Amino acid sequence: MKKAFVKSYGCQMNAYDAARMADVLGAEGFAATDSVEEADVVVLNTCHIREKAAEKVYSELGRLRVLKDERQARGLDTRIVVAGCVAQAEGAEIQARQPAVDVVVGPQSYHRLPDLLARSRERRVVDTDFPVEDKFDHLPRRRTPGPSAFLTVQEGCDKFCAFCVVPYTRGAEVSRPVAAVLAEAERLADGGVREVTLIGQNVNAYHGAGADAAPVGLAELVRAVAKIPGLARIRYTTSHPNDFDDALVRAHAEVPALMPYLHLPVQSGSDRILSAMNRKHTGDQYRRLIDRVRAARPDIALSSDFIVGFPGETDADFADTLRLVREVGFESAFSFKYSPRPGTPAAEREDAVPEAVMAARLAELQSLLDAQRHAYQRAAEGRVFEVLVEKTGRHPGQVAGKTPHLLAVQFDADPHHIGTIVPVRIVEAGTNSLFGQMVSEAVAA
Repeated sequence: MKKAFVKSYGCQMNAYDAARMADVLGAEGFAATDSVEEADVVVLNTCHIREKAAEKVYSELGRLRVLKDERQARGLDTRIVVAGCVAQAEGAEIQARQPAVDVVVGPQSYHRLPDLLARSRERRVVDTDFPVEDKFDHLPRRRTPGPSAFLTVQEGCDKFCAFCVVPYTRGAEVSRPVAAVLAEAERLADGGVREVTLIGQNVNAYHGAGADAAPVGLAELVRAVAKIPGLARIRYTTSHPNDFDDALVRAHAEVPALMPYLHLPVQSGSDRILSAMNRKHTGDQYRRLIDRVRAARPDIALSSDFIVGFPGETDADFADTLRLVREVGFESAFSFKYSPRPGTPAAEREDAVPEAVMAARLAELQSLLDAQRHAYQRAAEGRVFEVLVEKTGRHPGQVAGKTPHLLAVQFDADPHHIGTIVPVRIVEAGTNSLFGQMVSEAVAA
């Protein structure tokens, strides 16, 4: 049997796309493999948000070229595919830098992968078009991914933040029709999925067509998904503060299935830097929005994204970011040094922050964020949470799952609990996860 190895970099959107590419190849007779050495097709689903992510791809391609040559010497054919945002941004340049690449395909065209692979036997292929047809109409049925699943509802972005390539690699904002989203969610629930995460580059800008063709917002979509039998939990990511409306705030108060977790990137606490980033919101507007969400759902856990060292950032600007973090408080966050992406407005600026200054600021910010994360985790000790059991744990006899607040929990239990929601008392907060005990077993003890 032919085998396919698919590796994904970056965001949840890429994770979803990688799984769908595996489905496309599976429909063509390719079995999934975790061993790249035995793969007949190798797909790297790439991310272009940060410079190091792209360079990691080229390093990986260098290793794959050697593997391809070794397999060819044994009479085995290997097709190498670069997909995703790096593919969209760099196109044929990828094959110029690494001739071993057979197919370059953008994130809107991977439903054509079988045809592209067939054509690549004659010559190398690049497909970075934004096709007229909806790729979702051409994808095969999804294989059941387990108790939790991502579900793409929106793609692209119209915000044009000065540092970001997404509008150029993913295109304009497009939302899937409500009926299509619900149909896929129902199939996931029928396959045993208990938790679905609605994803998009800017998911709360969702405006899919409803039953009467009128646009429907994310809040209304969440309410519709919550009615699907079998789905116990709903999440969504990633959001933009400017598209967070009152209806979505109310949904957090009124829809029990909508989990008390929100990832809402702010990027900086400095109004001057936010304006330079073209974020179109201020630090105080972000704070007021968080206040509204917390009023609706007091136990909500917050996550965010931060960039330090954006061109022109001063010590005072960075201090504003630290102040916002202290005032808001986050369960978790992603923080990065600014890296210029070709073609973005920020890349043209000449007031770059020195690398040493960026590194020092990032270390200080991450120290503060880590302290908040650890405090949040320690506060969970002694409490009982409903945990969705997702998989076996790292040690024999152990399973792992997530709390409603997206905290990872490991505890001793039989694997037959996978796919169920069980009460777990947290007994210890580790570095990256919590350790607990099923309540029934704790009571018995």
